[in-house]
Formats: sequence, structure tokens, C-alpha cells
Amino acid sequence: MLPQNNPNELHTSSDGRKVGVAVESLNANSSFKYFGSGVGTSLYTFIDEFNRLFYSTAFSSSEREAAYVADGLMHNLSINSSIHSTDTQGYSEAIFGVLHMLCIYFAPRIKGLKKATLYSFESRKTYEDKGYKILPHRYIDVDLIKSHWDDILRLMVTIKLKETTASQVFKRLSSYSKQHPLYCAIKEFGKVIKSLFILRYIDDVDLRQAVEKQLNRIELSNKFSKTILFGNNQEIQYSGKEEQEMVVGCQRLIQNAIVLWNALYLSQKLATTEDEETRKKMLIIIRNGSTLSWQHVNLHGEYDFTQEIEGEESLFDMDKIFSFKVV
Repeated sequence: MLPQNNPNELHTSSDGRKVGVAVESLNANSSFKYFGSGVGTSLYTFIDEFNRLFYSTAFSSSEREAAYVADGLMHNLSINSSIHSTDTQGYSEAIFGVLHMLCIYFAPRIKGLKKATLYSFESRKTYEDKGYKILPHRYIDVDLIKSHWDDILRLMVTIKLKETTASQVFKRLSSYSKQHPLYCAIKEFGKVIKSLFILRYIDDVDLRQAVEKQLNRIELSNKFSKTILFGNNQEIQYSGKEEQEMVVGCQRLIQNAIVLWNALYLSQKLATTEDEETRKKMLIIIRNGSTLSWQHVNLHGEYDFTQEIEGEESLFDMDKIFSFKVV
């Protein structure tokens, strides 16, 4: 599946943020790099190109983010991603194969791309004789894919029907002392998709820019979430996974509320601006800006919405609507 600038495409991205946990927790792990002598968890969040944060979860900081990429994309029925981006932590060859079968084009930003292994069905010399400048390094094990193809399809139906999550499947398959043959087959299929993606990524400037732009959104969102989670030394005070996910869910709700308010306020400003030249300038500023903005919001005080609005004043008149009481 190779999207070709289709206006119906929806570009999404996901990324994790390490957060300390102040209590003992099975859903946390030690990492001196991020937590010093303490322990912490990963808060993994998904966002689309309209700045809608549509899924989040919490898992141990020792786990790889790649296993949870498909979970977020399958969880929300109202947001159907057609292309998804992550950084290197969210990428694996198995995820390339799984997302391809879910009809989602996986476009990660891979660190050290020039060292990435390319795979082919034919020998390296075949491509050398054709004058290819970029040459494959290894073969695809076609027999492995064929022998487990029915099992791969059954697994994808299980994930598609939400009988289980992709992260649970990957945990189970990777728990064996040796890699499970089914997991190896999924990876082998993913190598084909990964090689095609790398070749396109090298050649397509628009794709590289789109990936970078979408990953900038999720990174800005992580800064946003850090600003909201400002209490208790920015540490989670709960030990259970469900409680931690409730914390990150409430945090996501606050972020979405602020993003929605920003969009409504900007829409109101445009609607009430009569001068055409001013409207054009405002549109340029809005296009180059982002509704992921929170500097104007009083996150450390008390909001009082009890003041009555007289007449037909604008719903978005901040001076008359909001009465802040800093506590």
C-alpha cells in the first residue's frame, strides 16, 4: 500500500515519554538514564495530523514501544489511519508486516538508515547487472513465509476482530527461548515491506518531510503532556497499570479540551474578521502554527465559569468568560 497524496489520507504518529513512578509498581522498571535511582514507566500516546490525541497507554519502561503501535491504531474506531509514523523505538520488521496487512502504510523515521539491511528475492549480482545504485544485502526466505502463511492470516484475523491485542501476541511469541517460527515468518514478510519503504523513503522528499512534520507533532504533544503533569514532582503516584492508564487518559482529555478550545477560538476570530486582507494574514499564521499551544492557559489555578454572560457577547471573549483564581 503506497499512498499517493490522497486527500482522504490520515497521517498519524505515536511516541513514548518516560515518567517516574513514586511507588513500587510491577508496571515500572529502573533506568538510571531516565530515573536515576528510581523507577518509571512509559506513557505511549497517539496523535493525528489534526492534533487529536486518540489513544494512550502505560507500560514498563523496559519494553519496546514497537509492540504497542498496532494496539493504538486498532483501538479507536472513529480515526482510521492510512499512514503511521514512529521513531526508531516504535519500529520493527514485524510491525511493518502487521500494519501492511491492516492496510496502514508504516513510515517510521529509522535511525542510521544508510546502515539498514535491504532484502530481495534475487541475488545481489542480478541488480548489479541492471545498474542499480542501491543493492540488497540478504535474501528473503520465501519458503518460511509460505509455510506459515495460513497461520499469519489467522493471527491477523484475531487482531482485526480484537480477540486479542498485537502487543499481547508479540509478548507471547517473543517469550520463547528461541524465536517462534510464526514470529519469524511475520518478520520475514515485514522485511519485504521494510525494503520497499526504505527505497521509497530515500527517493521521495515529500514523504520524508511528511514523516518529520508528523513526528514533530507527537514530540510537541509530549512537551504538552509534561506541562500538564506538573504535580508531585511530575511522578505518577499509582502502582497499577489500570490506574496509570487512567492518569494518562485524564491527561489526554485535558490536552484535547485545550486543543478543541484553541480551534474554536481561532474559528471565531476568523468568522468575525471582516477585513479580507487581515483574514488572509491570519490564515497564513494559523497554517504555519499549531493548535497544540497551551501558554495562554492557566494550568496552575482555579477556573470559575459561574459568571453570567449578558447580551449576545462572544462565547470566546476570554476577558469576560474566564475569571482565574490562582491557588
